[in-house]
Amino acid sequence: MRLERLGVPVYDLGSLRSLWEVRTRKYKQRQKKEKERVEKSALVKINQQWQYRVHCKSLRGGEVDVLHRYLDRDVLLDDSTDPQLAGAEGEQDRLVLRLEGEQWKEFPSELQWMSYLKEWHVRSTRISRLPDFLFVFSQLTNLQLPKNALSELPPEIGKLPMLKELNANYNRLTKIPPELGGCENLERLELTGNYLAQLPFVLSSLKKLVHLDLAENKFPTVPICVLRMSGLQALDMSNNLLTDLPEDTDRLEQLRSLFIHKNRLSYLPHCLSNISSLNVIVVSGDELNCIPTHLCSNPDIKFVRLYDNPGTEARKKKEEEERKKGKRRSWEEGTRKDGSEKEFLQAYMESLKDRETVPYSTTKVSISCLL
Repeated sequence: MRLERLGVPVYDLGSLRSLWEVRTRKYKQRQKKEKERVEKSALVKINQQWQYRVHCKSLRGGEVDVLHRYLDRDVLLDDSTDPQLAGAEGEQDRLVLRLEGEQWKEFPSELQWMSYLKEWHVRSTRISRLPDFLFVFSQLTNLQLPKNALSELPPEIGKLPMLKELNANYNRLTKIPPELGGCENLERLELTGNYLAQLPFVLSSLKKLVHLDLAENKFPTVPICVLRMSGLQALDMSNNLLTDLPEDTDRLEQLRSLFIHKNRLSYLPHCLSNISSLNVIVVSGDELNCIPTHLCSNPDIKFVRLYDNPGTEARKKKEEEERKKGKRRSWEEGTRKDGSEKEFLQAYMESLKDRETVPYSTTKVSISCLL
């Protein structure tokens, strides 16, 4: 049997691959531009308004009134309202969702058609989870969720590119989703009064964050991701389980206010002296015995040492005894943190701002107050 050789042309596979990658990249760019065009298009908002209008038609008059009561809208859709005009007026006015009161156990389903809302103010409810359709609120800039029953933040929260403020104070959070690091425009993050002991490292990508509040949690040390937030100006880690501060805390070169009172600190590291922007430090003075001279002698720094009075110590002991016996009231029994300590301290620190011309000795403040 005779075999014949067949000539098969061999092309440069590298060139083919490069050509394919270029075409793929251009295709993805076209898709991205088309998606942005659709998102900016008024047709999407008009469709949402129509869907909302259709839903309102299926409700009774009383139900429509309830629906409009929790949506802070200046334009109510009726038979004579042009949905396109309603959407335009709503854009110019306050696009805010407001829910308050223990009668709320979950978000209303009608909310999914209100994706043009820019702010949520949900507080003091019994809501335990955020809705699955959270990701459709691409215009959301302010998410206020204090004093609810949230046990977790969904991963979808990372799909809110415009989010600038997130307040989840006094909930039941035990962890924060890594996806929150995708909110690159986040400027203010408040997580006071939860059960957090650590933060995912990916949150270090929040370079625009200027205010971080982690007070009243269970942090044994300052999370590594916090030390990578280069734009941070205010850090509150009061009332945690801190025994020391990292020696590289001076990585926070723009830090202005540091609240670390009500921890277990016995000394402050010398690296704090390297932060030239630092002008307010609040610590607990009961156990603190070693402080860099620069911090307490610099007239540009308001160095505040707080001391617990005997009544506070007695209350702590009593609470500790009740905790050991298992008799301390919990969330399920209706006890919620009210943040009164933080409000008092914030008011006190605000009063310090007006003391720029007072005698030098008052820049070192030691007070005894019921906290």
